[in-house]
Formats: sequence, C-alpha cells, structure tokens
Amino acid sequence: MKSTSVRLFPNSGLILRLGMAVLSLTAHAQEAICRTFDPPGSVSTIPMSINPAGEITGYYFDSNNNYHGFLRSRDGRFTTFDFPGASDTAAASINPAGDITGTYSGGIQGFLRARDGTFTTSNFPGSAETVPASINPGRVITGYYADISGLWHGFLRARDGTFVTIDPPGSTGALTISTGINPAGWITGDYEDASFSRHGFLRARDGTFTTFDGPGSQATIPASINPAGAITGYYIDANNIPHGFLRLQDGTFTAFDPLGSVYTFPVSINPTGMITGFWSATGHFGVKHGFLRARDGTLVSFDPPGSIYTFPASINPTGMITGYYGDANSVTHGFLCSMEHNSR
Repeated sequence: MKSTSVRLFPNSGLILRLGMAVLSLTAHAQEAICRTFDPPGSVSTIPMSINPAGEITGYYFDSNNNYHGFLRSRDGRFTTFDFPGASDTAAASINPAGDITGTYSGGIQGFLRARDGTFTTSNFPGSAETVPASINPGRVITGYYADISGLWHGFLRARDGTFVTIDPPGSTGALTISTGINPAGWITGDYEDASFSRHGFLRARDGTFTTFDGPGSQATIPASINPAGAITGYYIDANNIPHGFLRLQDGTFTAFDPLGSVYTFPVSINPTGMITGFWSATGHFGVKHGFLRARDGTLVSFDPPGSIYTFPASINPTGMITGYYGDANSVTHGFLCSMEHNSR
C-alpha cells in the first residue's frame, strides 16, 4: 500500500499470540474523571505529552492562526513559549525533568527547550525539515527528517547534539518515521519497503534492528514504546481495517479493538503497560472516542464533557491521560483525564 503523506504532529521472527479484547463489564466499573483546559489566548488547544509529574506540553493557536508552545503545571498554571524569533512553535514531547522537544518555523525545524527555558536548535545537518517526536529522560531525541531530495529518514539525536540516521534494513530510504524512544534508548517507528508496504521496527541502543508486522498486515505503524520495550500502535489488515496492537519485547503480539470499533488507533503506552488512544464505530471520518486499555486487556471508553470527538495523546506512569477534544463548534480544548473505580 503506497503512502503519500507523512505524519506530522498539527509508526520476523515473532511469537504470535493473537487476542481480540473487548470492553469488560466487571463488578468495579471505571469512570473517567476529566478536567478541561486552554492556555490564555487560545482559540484551539492541542496537548501532546504528559510526564510523570503531571506536567503537560503541547501547542495552541491564537486568533491570528499562529501557534505557540505551552507547559501546564500539575496545579494548572501555564507557561507559554516560542522559539526565539519564530512565529510558530509546536511542542511534541516532555521528559521527566521537564525538557521539551518540538518544532518551530512552520514545523520544519526542531528545538530542545530545557526546563530553565533556554532553547537549542535540533536540526539534522543538511536537512530540509526536521521533526522531533519523542525525548527520553537522558535528553536523547528521536523523530524524522527530510533530506534535500524530499526523502524521509528517522533520526536519533544524542545528548551531546550528534545525530544518527535511522533507516532499517529493507527500507528504501524514502520514508522512515521514528515515533518513540524509551529510557534505555530503544526506538520504534515504521518504514516503507520497495513495494510501498509499511513495517514496524525496533532499534536497540546498539543500533541493531528488529522488524515486525501485524497478522496479514498491509501496514504496521508503531506509535510508542515503554521502558520494558513494549510497543503499541496499529496495523491495517487485508480489508483496510486498522486494529490496535501491543508487542512485548519478546515478540509476543496481541491485537485489540474496543467493542464496536472499526477504526482503532493507539497512541501511547505507559511503564505499567496501560495504553490510550482513540477509536470509531464508523471509520476514519466517524466520531472518535478515547479509550484506556488496562494491563489485563480490559478496555474502557471515555469522552470529556461536551466532546464531539476525542483524541488522547499521552499517558503517564500513574494513568493520567492528556489530549484534546472538539466541542459542538469544532473548537478543540485540552483535557486531563484519570480513571476511578466505582462499585456497582
């Protein structure tokens, strides 16, 4: 399946144990407790990442349609920021120390913002565009860049600012997207082969690659990796239906869908194995709902109050989920949700 677009932020040798998970009704139901938020001056808010302390980063649009980065503290205070001299700044990922990575200048140049507010450019040398996607506790960044020929490659940026290109074996070198990095420096993402099929990959810290695919997959798109090396994302089957997956470091592969879903899109996995993302009963253009998949496979759907469509973006170690939702006027707002157990 040929891909004609690159995802921007605004994925052999397997032991297959397939299991389709459904919404579980137990004696203790889970209910989402959600708070909504918008930075001052926002007309559209897009949270992207939450760290263990509950600090959230992302970006928002102002009334002039320019976008700016923000940091929301656990107690709800906002710090807004822009790369010096840039009219547009979009934050993508925050690590436990509060270091943030993202893009500026129309989304074509990368940055690293330290907790003290100092900025460093983070552009792959000679690239036409650089898109950082994820930063780990050691300030190592992964993402993807376009070379001067318009071909896309994954990258690793070390703490000292040096860069390494990521193109797994079998890749044409035309489209590799790195999406997630864990504390050990293991990286996941996807690449395109000569037949335009997309495959998942795991790159170890020593640079060795493992590639993988969902069962009968036309495209396998990893999104996130946790400290144990567990990966989540989605794959597209022979009927063009996307399903969520969990791949453990030993290669064990589990497919899952919320009950009634025909479009499942996991986006983030935390250290305990909890996964969040969104799903739809009517496909790509249908109404989207958030979901939380517990470590035991139980799936719970949620939507913030007033939501017409819900897009979770990130889950932290305590199970706090951030993302955005659209209201009845199609205006997007940030949310922070957690689950509580209610006896029935």
